[in-house]
Amino acid sequence: MDSIEFQAGKVKLVSFSPLPEHPWRVIFEDEGDAAYCYACDGRLERTGEGFDVTVLDAMLVYNVQALRSADERAGETFDRTRLATIEWSRDGQRAVLRLDGVPQVLIDFAERCGYSRSNFPNFVADGHGNWRKDSHAWSDAAMQAFESESYV
Repeated sequence: MDSIEFQAGKVKLVSFSPLPEHPWRVIFEDEGDAAYCYACDGRLERTGEGFDVTVLDAMLVYNVQALRSADERAGETFDRTRLATIEWSRDGQRAVLRLDGVPQVLIDFAERCGYSRSNFPNFVADGHGNWRKDSHAWSDAAMQAFESESYV
């Protein structure tokens, strides 16, 4: 498991599949306005082109303004320290991003899909079957399967 303590507005956490035969990585990044979680394939990386070429999927984790409003409604301090963790399944094919212990994004590299509490952004299916991007709707069943496999 990889983790980082941070304050909303600027953070980056990169986590690699624990099994060396898998090129998968998950990146959680907050660049100031919004935070996204990226599913990446290291085999697509080319020298000098950055991580953008490796991105298979991107899912919104939070909008900073919406997070600030939610904190105010809950009586929480926006500047508080938060904890982001990325945990991998034993087979190195799935990963979950948690914020303060709450699952926000689940990525399934084997099934080529991602689940996000925000269910955003969604795109028209490309017809190639490479990665499902027409829905990122959260799946309690997928999360339960991840957790039950993790604690065998």
